[in-house]
Amino acid sequence: MNTVDIIIKKRSGAELSETEISYLIEKYVGGEIPDYQMSAFLMAVYFRGMTEKETLTLTNEMIKSGDTLDLGAIGGIKADKHSTGGVGDKTSLVLCPMLAAAGIKIAKMSGRGLGHTGGTIDKLESFPGLTTNIDGERFIKQANEIGFVIAGQTARLVPADKKLYALRDVTGTVDILPLIVSSIMSKKLASGADIIILDVKTGSGAFMKSEDESFELARQMVALGRNAGRKTAAVISDMDEPLGFAVGNALEVKEAIDVLNGKNAGNLRELCLTLGSCTLLEAGLAESEANARETLEKCIDNGSALKKLADFVRAQGGDERAVYDTSLLPDAPYKIDVKSPHKGYVKALDAETVGRACIVLGGGRETKDSKIDLSVGIVLKKKIGDYVSENETLATIHAQDMAKAHEAEKMLLECYAFLDTTPQKKPFIKGIIR
Repeated sequence: MNTVDIIIKKRSGAELSETEISYLIEKYVGGEIPDYQMSAFLMAVYFRGMTEKETLTLTNEMIKSGDTLDLGAIGGIKADKHSTGGVGDKTSLVLCPMLAAAGIKIAKMSGRGLGHTGGTIDKLESFPGLTTNIDGERFIKQANEIGFVIAGQTARLVPADKKLYALRDVTGTVDILPLIVSSIMSKKLASGADIIILDVKTGSGAFMKSEDESFELARQMVALGRNAGRKTAAVISDMDEPLGFAVGNALEVKEAIDVLNGKNAGNLRELCLTLGSCTLLEAGLAESEANARETLEKCIDNGSALKKLADFVRAQGGDERAVYDTSLLPDAPYKIDVKSPHKGYVKALDAETVGRACIVLGGGRETKDSKIDLSVGIVLKKKIGDYVSENETLATIHAQDMAKAHEAEKMLLECYAFLDTTPQKKPFIKGIIR
């Protein structure tokens, strides 16, 4: 079988056979197909797509490329959550301890930043000393004792996705539906949870820009998960503006801790309650959505969710004091306020450009080998629907380098659009697929 022939076949729009897809994945993981050829194949898929049969085959082959997790030694109901990626998305930092406090076991594999979005592993490393390099025995033990564990994707679990994930990030082939479906669901199915909850973003800061695409992605993933025998649900949420107010690793950790302390952070709390309610309903631990939300809100109000986060940080080698004193998290030396040149109501706030401004500051990856500065980022002061006076602060930039800060400032000023009258707010939760 010839790799070039397979690339040409997909480039021409033809459907690949199971044998051809199996060959590509096996040989790429084995190092016999180089990055430049796989990049060409990914670009062909980007423009030509894949059939449902091809996507299913790709997902199965990716799972077969490595080990699968057996969570049978973890007592109780095991759940896993995945977000399709968004700007300011620190949902796992709130949702996981909240669910653990409610009695759900979270045994989760997470990734690093992809494109203009941040990764959970990067954010967690803001806690001094914390490691996500957790071996199998420790992974199971922590899930049983603490209630949740988050580890980096190991080389043995879906190695095909780990290689493809990094390559897609730097070849402009992130936002294509079959590659997203196979990437997400191969990891989720291989990770062994009873329940899979999917947070599907839609809008300017998401990989899926349109609601139609986002709903189709959600439907395909839920169908694939349920056909594989897992309880699966998806929430479609808005990403036309960043989630919450903070964008940047340590800044997002601080905001997540604020939510666990009972403070509001835009739509972040609402999203976590919605995702958490879906989980409790799928687990049979709540009679209704209202009952599920009440349970989760109690976990915030009584401090048990925050304590779970502290227990988690300590168990993974981090300094738990940072949960209660966020001044111990990385902090950038320069704080620059971005002043509005206009007055009026914020009509639009382009989430993707905000994410790219964070990358300019050093808070995200431009190449797969880029080193991230955990301290930098942006804290938004004004979002869609807010009134802004001329020269009022739109956002505060946290930076290590003034030249980069000024570049990010120019980008942020281009993110905002204004109206003389209050714009109509669109629903934040677009829909739920169960």
